[in-house]
Amino acid sequence: MLPASDAAKIYQTNYVRNSRAIGVLWAIFTILFAIVNVVCFIQPYWIGDGADTPQAGYFGLFHYCIGNGLSRDLTCRGSFAEFGAIPSGAFKAASVFIGASMVLVLTCIGCFALFFFCSTATVYKICGWMQLAAGTCLILGCMIYPDGWDSDEVKRMCGERTDKYTLGACSMRWAYILAIMGIMDALILSFLAFVLGNRQDGLMSEELLGDSKRALSFDVQRVVLPGNAVASGWEEGVSPVAHLQGL
Repeated sequence: MLPASDAAKIYQTNYVRNSRAIGVLWAIFTILFAIVNVVCFIQPYWIGDGADTPQAGYFGLFHYCIGNGLSRDLTCRGSFAEFGAIPSGAFKAASVFIGASMVLVLTCIGCFALFFFCSTATVYKICGWMQLAAGTCLILGCMIYPDGWDSDEVKRMCGERTDKYTLGACSMRWAYILAIMGIMDALILSFLAFVLGNRQDGLMSEELLGDSKRALSFDVQRVVLPGNAVASGWEEGVSPVAHLQGL
């Protein structure tokens, strides 16, 4: 059976190795989440036509394409640079929140460079708060977006039965579903970042405690005398007090 000190060292080594492996996976999934966020922001496939819609087309956050009924060609409008041309105030608000989420997660990736300069636990916690804020912005964007389905442009594509939070003859498309999945991704990543940060704090505390115990043991066993002489009283059967009294 291993001594307690050796078992503790093996446990600590495995603990550090596992934490690093989980940290690498966390970083990879953070990058994937950023890609998902960018795709959801720029792709105009949040809602689209169906079999019974008056016009063919699809809508994104700020860009949309609708047919004219005379041909199969689609007329596309809207861009984030032309913010005033977005057909609904709800679409504008959703664009701002999803865009803020994208900026936050990209900034989080930029903070990876801080691992070389700052405490690992601090960087994890900073990224955790950013990911939590990004997830909150995604939630708000996904909740606000259906409030704009009663706009004239959406009704022209989806029919008069379309209203707020009611799509009529249209249906949700993959970008909207991907954004909803991104919410869960952001919340899980932020939770994992906080867990990793707290584990790093615990690891540092254990290292400091071990150093202090070793320093205390060294001070008790050895007495430093003037003139850089060192007496090991316990080793020679003479107490450190007797050494000091003989000076």
